[in-house]
Amino acid sequence: MTTTHTAAALAAPVPSPVEPLPNQLLTALGQHQMATTGQLHALLRPAVRRQTVNTPLNALRRQDLVDYTVLPRSRGTRAWYLTADGARMVKDFPALRGRPPYPITSTTAASLKTPHTLTVLRTHLAFVADARERGDEHGFLDWTPEVSHSLGDGEKIITDALMHYTLTGPGQRTKLRAFVEVDRTTMSSERLASKLIDYARLWSYEPQLVGRNRSRQPALPGPAWLRWYPAYPRILFALTGGSRQVLSNRISDLQAMTAQHPLVATMARTVPLGAAILDDVEAEGPTSDVWVPLSGGESRPWTEL
Repeated sequence: MTTTHTAAALAAPVPSPVEPLPNQLLTALGQHQMATTGQLHALLRPAVRRQTVNTPLNALRRQDLVDYTVLPRSRGTRAWYLTADGARMVKDFPALRGRPPYPITSTTAASLKTPHTLTVLRTHLAFVADARERGDEHGFLDWTPEVSHSLGDGEKIITDALMHYTLTGPGQRTKLRAFVEVDRTTMSSERLASKLIDYARLWSYEPQLVGRNRSRQPALPGPAWLRWYPAYPRILFALTGGSRQVLSNRISDLQAMTAQHPLVATMARTVPLGAAILDDVEAEGPTSDVWVPLSGGESRPWTEL
């Protein structure tokens, strides 16, 4: 009897640890809000033909789970996103629990989000490709767009992306985190540099719980970010959308803010800060000497800021 039960158990199908591609496509769109066919191909199945990704995308569209908008002046490039039905479906996916849904209700709404959203994902893809080549760990769920943190008094900071990255080597694993700001030169250089002040405020912010809240939820000693991170994430600025001179000037303004603002300067003593031109990051790789330390010094890999 024991032998029969053991044989039956061994013969039972074992669930695959690999998610089917349609599920991965829905998860990726739930995580990143929007992606072109080429970006999804590079993110999920870079070693196969693009049609392998395009076919299930069209099947998901027929099920009204995804839709697309055609990028202007792109020869028909499609940017895919979840429909309301798709967003409702993925909110219970284990990988996306706690992640707010981002349903897009029309191609007009999609077109308004397209430029920035796709550029943030473009930045992520540079890190993904570099990690694959190096043998590090950084996948499509290790990049979370639009992460929000409270600064107190009803204010908050929303970072373009929170990155998790694991450096691997012989007998060694180093976990790194970074707040990533992607600048398309759509705001003034001063406004861009002032984001460093918000990050410094988050670095120093210690919430004060009073009254009944104190007994229900005792405050952790130290700054609020310790609730989520063992060390404050490094801060990376990826710049695009202007000439090399314009982008270099914006990096200089970030360095000036780091040197001149007392709170930012204090943060910079312990938190690595860097900026790079996105074209250089893509061409040479994030672990090349393309990142300018905002505290001064020669360009270096983001891992060595």
